[in-house]
Amino acid sequence: MTAERLIYPLMKHVVLGPALRVAFRPDVRGGEHVPRTGPVILAANHLAFCDSFVLPLVVRRQVFFLGKHEYFTRPGPAGRAMAAFFRGVGAIAVDRSGGAAAQAALDAGAGVLDAGGVFALHPEGTRSPDGRLYRGHTGVARLALRTGAPVVPVALAGTDRVQPPGRAIPRPGRVGVRIGAPLDFAGRADAREVTDEIMRAIRELSGQEYVDSYAPRVIRSRGDGPSR
Repeated sequence: MTAERLIYPLMKHVVLGPALRVAFRPDVRGGEHVPRTGPVILAANHLAFCDSFVLPLVVRRQVFFLGKHEYFTRPGPAGRAMAAFFRGVGAIAVDRSGGAAAQAALDAGAGVLDAGGVFALHPEGTRSPDGRLYRGHTGVARLALRTGAPVVPVALAGTDRVQPPGRAIPRPGRVGVRIGAPLDFAGRADAREVTDEIMRAIRELSGQEYVDSYAPRVIRSRGDGPSR
């Protein structure tokens, strides 16, 4: 096992995970719905930056997700160490600034799933500005239709209370995670229809008010975590 591959279990089980469990006291229901083997897409609502830490914390398998390209390209020893850390915890570098950003993200997710891994994403595309659930982008459906991987809907709750906008470090507080049964879209073709079905499943788990429009980008305050 390479040094980078050791980072994920060390962070989850020794360094960061135990502290997060004490701070967040996660209430998890439905964990048995995540398949033990094979490709799976975790589609979750998005309330706070710390969602990306909570979800891998409560899922037994390693979870991969997209990371900003800048995390992997900083120069010098510190930059190389940062890149190794993010790769080790499951982040995949994707440059989302250009016109091909959506395709790059889709290809990155497909690579994880084709290898039989777990890929997590937030169909809303950005954090909810007001706690409501917004219309999902079709990337999650296109990924499911392209790879045949089941989609497991996930509802996070309370992460916006422990890390509201403008707060860089989360404060202690209980968070909830509700995981639904896998959704199989074999034989389907309409990405918009599939996406809406996934968002309905998330809404049923979260109980959030639904907004049938895309979420506006949250304007970050100083000290807020990186944008998603």
